[in-house]
Order: sequence, then C-alpha cells, then structure tokens
Amino acid sequence: MKKSQKNILKVQGFAVSPMAIGERRRAILPLGAVFAAGLFVVTQAAFAEEQTLPAVTVKANAEQQDGYRASKTRVGKVVQDPHDVPQAITTITRSLMEEQEANSLREALRNVSGLTFNAAEGGRSGDNMMLRGFYTFGDMYLDGIRDTAQYNREVFNLEQVDVLRGAAAMLFGRGQAGGVINQVSKAPMLFGINKLSAGIGTDGYDELKADLNQRIGETTAFRINMMSRNEGSSRTNPYTDTEPEVHRMGFAPSISFGLGTDHEVTLSHLWVKTQDRADYGIPFLNGKPNHKMAEAGNYYGVDGNFDDSETNISTFNYLFKISPDTQWRTVLRAANYKRAYWAVAGQGNLTANSTQQQAKTRQFETDNYVLQSDLNTAFTFLGMRNEVITGFEYLREDSTRWGLRNLGTATNPVYKAGMFTTAPASTYKGDTYSAYVQDTLEFIPDWKLTTGIRRDQMSSDIVAVQGGVARDVSGDFGENSYRLGLSWQPTAAQHYYLGWSDSFSPTADLYQLTGNAYPAERSKVTELGAKWLFMDGNLAFRTALYHAVKDWERSTDLDASANDSLLTRKRESDGIEFELAGRITDNWEVFSGVSFINAKILEASPTAINTDAVGQMPRNTPRRTANLWTTYNIGWGFKVGGGVEYKSERSGFVPSRGYTPNFVPSYVRWDAMVAYEQPKYTVKFNVQNLFDKLYYDALYDNGGFTIPGQARRFILSTEYKF
Repeated sequence: MKKSQKNILKVQGFAVSPMAIGERRRAILPLGAVFAAGLFVVTQAAFAEEQTLPAVTVKANAEQQDGYRASKTRVGKVVQDPHDVPQAITTITRSLMEEQEANSLREALRNVSGLTFNAAEGGRSGDNMMLRGFYTFGDMYLDGIRDTAQYNREVFNLEQVDVLRGAAAMLFGRGQAGGVINQVSKAPMLFGINKLSAGIGTDGYDELKADLNQRIGETTAFRINMMSRNEGSSRTNPYTDTEPEVHRMGFAPSISFGLGTDHEVTLSHLWVKTQDRADYGIPFLNGKPNHKMAEAGNYYGVDGNFDDSETNISTFNYLFKISPDTQWRTVLRAANYKRAYWAVAGQGNLTANSTQQQAKTRQFETDNYVLQSDLNTAFTFLGMRNEVITGFEYLREDSTRWGLRNLGTATNPVYKAGMFTTAPASTYKGDTYSAYVQDTLEFIPDWKLTTGIRRDQMSSDIVAVQGGVARDVSGDFGENSYRLGLSWQPTAAQHYYLGWSDSFSPTADLYQLTGNAYPAERSKVTELGAKWLFMDGNLAFRTALYHAVKDWERSTDLDASANDSLLTRKRESDGIEFELAGRITDNWEVFSGVSFINAKILEASPTAINTDAVGQMPRNTPRRTANLWTTYNIGWGFKVGGGVEYKSERSGFVPSRGYTPNFVPSYVRWDAMVAYEQPKYTVKFNVQNLFDKLYYDALYDNGGFTIPGQARRFILSTEYKF
C-alpha cells in the first residue's frame, strides 16, 4: 500500500509529494543509469585511445576482494592487518554482506556477537545499537569520521564494516565503552570492476544495484555505486490494512587522482534518500510482548505515517606518502542530514482510534563540518622500533530539531513535514578541538608497548523546550583520553595482548540538558586477548576477556526531566568473546562469534527513579549471543550456505512501575542460501528466517514496546560482471 499522497516533505525550501517523489524515483534511476553508462562508455573509449601513455605498474589486474577474513583495516588510524591490532575487532566484509543479502547496516551488524538493537522513540530513531551492554548511537563513523546523525544507513557503497570493541576515545574522541562502528567506503581503483545486480523477493521486495569502476588515465580512476530498494511487510494494520514500507535510493560517485603515486587525492559524495513507513512494533502485556498481537501480524501504523530523510556527505581526502615509512593524511568533510517522520507506537490497549493517538513526530536538520589530519611514521631510535601516529581534528556540529503540529483532530491526527508546533524544540551547536599522539615501541624483539594520549576540548550550547519552558544550557568539557597496550607476537600467526583504554562522553550532542552540572560520562576498559592465524593465514580465530566500568551515565530518554538526567552512578560489564572468520578449506568458509556478558548496575544516581535497580542487569543486554554463517562449494559452480543467530532474554526498563522491567524472550533465527557462480554472473537464492520464527528484534530501551523481527522472506538475485 502506497503512502498517502497528502504527505508533503518540506525542508528548507523544497516541497515534494510522495507521488512526485515516487515518479522522480522512477525517473532518477533510469537517468542515473544512463548517465553512468554514458560516462562508462566515454571513458572506455578514452582509455582505448590511451595507448601512448607511459606504462604504470599495477599490483593487481583484477578485483582483490576479501572473503570472510578481512586482510586490512584503518580503524587504528593506519592501514594494518586486524590480526596486528591489540584490541578486539570484528570486521564484516563485503563478501559476507553480499552472500547474506544484507542490504542495510542493521542487517550487516547481525554478524556481531554481543550487539543488540534498540527500538526508537523521539529523537533517537535510526541506527541505534547496544554493544557489550553500552549504547553506540554516539559511536558511528564513516571512514573514521564521526557520523552520529539519526538516520538509517545502507551498505551499497561499503567495502566493509569494522567494529572496534572497547573504549576508543584516544583514537576517535568522545564515545562509550562498548566500541566504535566504522563504515569503510568503496574507493576507485586502477583496475576495472563492474557489476550490475537485481533481486526480487516476497512481501514486495525488489532491489537494483550498480558498482562501476573505471580507470580514466595513468593514475586516475572513478567509481559509481547506485542502489534502489523497496520492501513491504507481512504485518498489516488490522483496521486499515496499512503495512510498514521501505523505499530507499542511493548514489555514491567518487574519483581518485594520483593512485600509486606519492600524492593521492580522492573526492567523493554520498547521497541517500529514504521514504519509509516505520514499524514501531507492539506493546507489552504483563511484562512480556503481546504475543497474540504479534502472531496475528498486527501493525499499528496508519496510512499517513512517513519517515523521510535525505543525507548528503561530501569528502575530500588527500594522502601524501612522504617516504615508505611516513604518510600524512588530511580529510575535509561537509555533511547535511535532513529527516522528518510521523510514526505510531503500539502501546496500551489498542483500538482503531487509540493507535492513532500514540504519535511520534520529529523533524531535524544537522550540518557537520570536519577537518581531520593524521601523520604516521616509523623509525628506529636507540635500537628500538617506533611506530608513531599523531594528528588533530576540528568538528563543528549544528543541529535543529522540531516537533510537528497536529493538523487533524485528537482521534484522527494528521502530521506533515514542515508544519511545526512552535519554535524549534531544541537547537544544538558544538565545537570540538582535538589532538592526539600514540607510539608503539618494540622494546625487545616480538614485544611491543603502545601508549597514547588525546585531548578533546568541547564547547556546546543547547536551547531546548522542556515542560513548556525554554532552557539554555552550555557545556564546556576538556578531557584527556588514554590508551595503553602490551603485545607479544612470537610468530606471525600469534598475537597475545593486554590493553587498557578509557573514553568519555559529555552527551551534550545527544541533547541532554545537564550541561556542566555533572562530570562527563567516563568509561574504563581492560582487555586480555589472543589472536591466531591458521591455514596459511586464511583462517583467523580470536578471543577476548574484558572488564568495563562506566561512571556518571546519563539517561537515554530525551524527555527525562532535569532531575532524572542521570540513570546510574556506576555500572560494569564483564564478558568473554570468541570469533572465527575465514577459509577452513578451499571450498569451506565460516564466520562465527559467541559472546557472554555479565553486566550489572553498581550504584544508582541519587536522583534516579529506581534506586532498587542496583545489582540488576542493564536494559537490552542479553547474557549470551551467538552467530554463525558458513558456505561450501559443492562443485559445478554451486555453493550452499546457511547461518543462525541467537540472543538470550533481554529486559526493558519501565520508569513508572519501579524496577519491574519488561522482558523480551530469547530467540534463534536460521537463514539459508544456494548460489550458482560463474566468472561473469551469479544467481543466488536466499531464505531469511528459514523456519518463520516469531522473534522480537529491537527493544525500546524504556520498555514501552518491542519490534518483531523479519518474517520468512525469499529473495532471488542475480549479478552480472563485466
């Protein structure tokens, strides 16, 4: 069912109806394809005439795509093998995402053990996860640059996703104890890779993608990635037959100059447009999800609901290879995020009218500007090898958030983008200046000591309407962050490490109104880990044992009153993780993770609603999670595969009932795949949620509702390479 044509998106001077947008979507994609194809033909011709150019040494003449084991990462500020990083890292490669038909960042992150999804309400909608029991909505990055705006991310332009677990403020700035989620964009290359793919599936699923790369000169190449995807749902409104919908488009051009030389420059842009009808799930009944409603496939949105966004991110990247051991990298980025939505959350005793009264409305616009410069060098001093990285960063953030005005009645509300209640509900402006230095010293053969320090100076101003009263709160924080690690690598295939790191978060950028009334959130993480490589380096196995403590935690509810802005005074999380990724034989690949978490609230804030939460498990933190995906080439071009995802019981905090939380039951979901692969094309058939298990995927962290997971879905896709 299509969205109501009455909904109009108005953000800074433009007004477009969904019908017009739908028509433009159908027009833009062919035009984009024609443009890309035309540009591709022109450059092919230009390249064909390029016979007189000097020869260039290229290390590869075909795409070198990682399997399930990633061979490199830049999450530690320099390009290195994840095996050599003295901290736990989970890397989701493009091969893994493509085989699973994981098309959004949320779907890709199902491969990360110890990670759960939060449902949204108010100002925290979009990608919102918990990792090791700590929230991550302030720890999202794109190519090492902060990407914390509230939107739904796609993976069509991603090479891989790196999850650096544990505190990482020394490398990235303010953040949490759970870790950093860094998206790595595809980049132009001097050898051609060109792919066109299409997929169709049940419940209105269809997707088109293109990945075009072309060398256009001796050291110049461009790359274009495009995507269009639509999804329906098996769930419907029992009163109106409305169903959740997903409509997303993306376009990501990039061009690189000087590839293979001492001066490499890359210009890139990412444009993503979403037009969804969000699913806010079902309410709880007697502390558990209302299973009867979920079994009936009930959805409580209405036809007029919308969730529309547009993201534009422009990046300039300059890499100067000063010497074989010294590189200087500078990045400039300007990002603009627009989003407006009206959603309905199923809460309480639901009827045709009461569902429409649970309106969640927001509109916001965010502008971020970043200058980041890093220098890394290696040298020998007094017979000891030093690997030094140092750099600075400036971040400017400017965000405005509005509430939408009801244009209808109490029982039949109508909301439209651009039709605000009053003045902005909140504005946020922040400036952050940062500088850091880290040295990894090999003080005796095979033993390395890593020490690092970072200084962040952050000033911010928030103006927010709370309880009908405008409040102006300033926050100024100057914080140091540290990293310390000891590594022993007796052979190239073994790595044992002990690390300590901390992080801070004033949460001013998350619209909290505490200002300088409390210290910044502080987290300290100690981690003991080991990494091994087997099968000539094709199979990686790691394990990590960690202890994390967090002080001065702010509430995660934007609407909390000033007295309730602290949730807990102190909490901890202890855990152990295991992960296996790579190729066991030439025909058998596997990616698997297991996580055990024992998290506990140690001290309650004096102003907290529920002081009896002390000793309890924090919300949305399962004690056990596990994931597995494996494939096997059976011959004659056929590959079969499958996977499983498991999460144990989780709780949701309900502030109005004392510490009697709601609980989401544990679940097991199975997926399967069969593919026929040839050098020029691939045909693939995926079944997601093979046994049509009813499970609850995302939990609103204040306990009001939970969202059922993906019902069984069949997807048939094909890819053509040229």
